[in-house]
Order: sequence, then C-alpha cells, then structure tokens
Amino acid sequence: MAQDYHHGVRVVEINEGTRPIRTVATAVIGLVATGPEADAERFPLDTPVLVTDIYSAIGAAGTTGTLARSLRAIVEETRALCVVVRVAEGQDEGETTANVIGSVTPTGQKTGIQALLAAEQRFGVKPRILGVPELDDENVATALISVAIKLRAFAYVAAHGCETKEEAVMYRENFGEREAMVIWPNFQNFDVNAQESRPLSAVAKALGHRARLDNEIGWHKTLSNMPVNSVTGITHDVFWDLQDPATDAGYLNAAEVTTLINKSGFRYWGSRTCTEDPLFAFESYTRTAQVLADTIAEAHLWAVDKPMHPSLVRDIIEGINAKFRELTRKGYILGGEAWFDPELNSKEVLKSGKLYIDYDYTPVPPLENLMLQQRITDRYLVDFADRINA
Repeated sequence: MAQDYHHGVRVVEINEGTRPIRTVATAVIGLVATGPEADAERFPLDTPVLVTDIYSAIGAAGTTGTLARSLRAIVEETRALCVVVRVAEGQDEGETTANVIGSVTPTGQKTGIQALLAAEQRFGVKPRILGVPELDDENVATALISVAIKLRAFAYVAAHGCETKEEAVMYRENFGEREAMVIWPNFQNFDVNAQESRPLSAVAKALGHRARLDNEIGWHKTLSNMPVNSVTGITHDVFWDLQDPATDAGYLNAAEVTTLINKSGFRYWGSRTCTEDPLFAFESYTRTAQVLADTIAEAHLWAVDKPMHPSLVRDIIEGINAKFRELTRKGYILGGEAWFDPELNSKEVLKSGKLYIDYDYTPVPPLENLMLQQRITDRYLVDFADRINA
C-alpha cells in the first residue's frame, strides 16, 4: 500500500473469479463489388463501409455493376451486417480484376479485397463470410482466400467460367485451403432492373444464406440442404438422386464441389471445403475452429499483464470450461475441456511470463451419408395364425 497508516475503514476490491465468455459475432458478411452508379458518399471507392440497413444500401447502390444485385440476393435471405468495399470497374477485365484484388497505397490505405482487413479497426466487427459475386475468377478467389485466412473467415467462391461439371471439378483443384468452398453452377431469378429472368450468383446467395443459418441455427450447421429464398432455377442441369451416388451432384460432391439442387425448393448440396486435411473436411469443422479460437482468445484480453498467481490460471481454465459446457448444451460442439499441463509450464517458462493453457474440443459432424440397412425376413409370419385368432 502507498500509505500503511489509516485510522478508519478502507475497501480493497478483489476482482478475481471467472469471467463470462461471449461468442464472437459470426454472421458478418464481407462483400467486394462494383457499382459505377452507386452513391459515392455512401460507398466511396476502396473503403470499407458498414451496412446495417441493406434495403437503404440497395437504394444507394445504383443499378449497374454487381453491388445492388449482391445486396438484393443477401437481403432476400436475411438482414445481416455487411462490410462492403466498392471497387472501380476497369476498362477491361484485367483492370477490373486488379481493382478487385487491390493492394496497399503509398499512404498505407488498403484497397480492393485487402480493405476488408481494415474493417475491425474501423467498425469493431470482423467480416467472417466473404465473397466477390460474379467477379471471383481464379486470381480473385486466390486473393480472397488469402484474406479469409488472415481474418479467420470463410470464403465462398464460384467455379468461375465453368460450363460443365468436369470443368468445375478441375477448377476446384486450384485450391487447397480449409477456408474455402467452391460452388457450381449458379441460380436464376427475376432481375427487376433488367426486367427479365437472368443468372444469379450462387456466391451472393451463399453469403446471405450462411448469415441466415448462423442466426437461425448456428455456425455448426453447414450450408447444405436448406431451402434458399427467391430463386426460380439453376443455370445448368444437375442430375441428383437422394439414393444414387452415381449422379452429377454425387460426382461434384465427391470432388469437394458444392452444387445446387431442386428438391422441395432450391438448395445447396455439399458441405466440403477445399482442404485435404480430414480434420477440416467440412465447412462446419473449419468455422467451429475459427469461432472457438477467436472467442477464447479475445475473451482473455483482461488477463494479459495481470499478476500470474495460481488463482488467475484457475480462473482462466474455469472460464473456458464454463463456455465449453454452454456450447455443448446448446449443441454447437460435442464437448470440450481446458487444462493446465505442468510439464509444459516449467518454472523457466512461467518465470519468462508465459503460460500455456491446453484445450480440446469435438466439432459436430454433419450427417453426410446415412446408411439404412433394409432386410427381408419371415419371422413376422411365425405367429400369423395366432394374430388372426386374436
């Protein structure tokens, strides 16, 4: 104490104990689009803009480019927070691609896709569902996935320019990251500006659909097999049968390409990422890992630079385990546990100000392949006469 003597009463606050851990927001969309006629004040070029009212944003997005169409596709699924970066259309496809990919200016401003990295510092939210509808050729998709890795987000990319399922499967081979899902083909719907039915980016719908599922069910549910709103068709015929793996949809899914089907409504069909690592084969596995990493890390800012007493370590472990119990009860994970490893935390390690807390968890696997075993038997004929007489 700075002053030991005091004739009276003093209160010393002891702020020990576990802290509640809040799950990070997951239904935040990161969208990069063109909009030559968009309101330049509302959507300045190469600047992340937080959209909280999508309907109002559509009114300011103009009618050309990809911005208005993408926002309309999103809002037909859900009203989610969106971080929008508008880029300029170039004189040709190459210039537009360069504008979409972006870079860093001499003044340090990030442009194009790279501007999504500045969103958290500007708005306090991190985009976690990323897409560049209609413009995501291989070069753009590669850049988008790179940003997704940095943000611990997930990127939805189209099998751009592919006219056949075989081309889509070959296109998928260009990527190997767990943070990406390749989708083929596209939807169709009525475009009010064009006043005709036209292709609708499946990536744009995936952004809104993913945010909707996060809000209504949770990030542990994959994109697959949930009805999609406000679409009227699919741009390519995709043969699908629930019981037959030898179909177009089965061929695409086996190659980790998510496709589109029409069964009691139009749906995404497929849950696989682009990685070869079976630990992150499913979209839900990757997103669970990302959500837990950010949730647990960001919840412990309060602990950094605190005096490292055993009580502090105990509070951290108990707080993490309480969060795991909550997530398990709600069905987001199957279980998880945190613990202190004495061997890893040697006196030299602790003396240097380091602390290792281990934890494990089990994500919820999607039921991708339901095997029903049907048998024929005569055992229900054994008591046939008794059942008649009864």
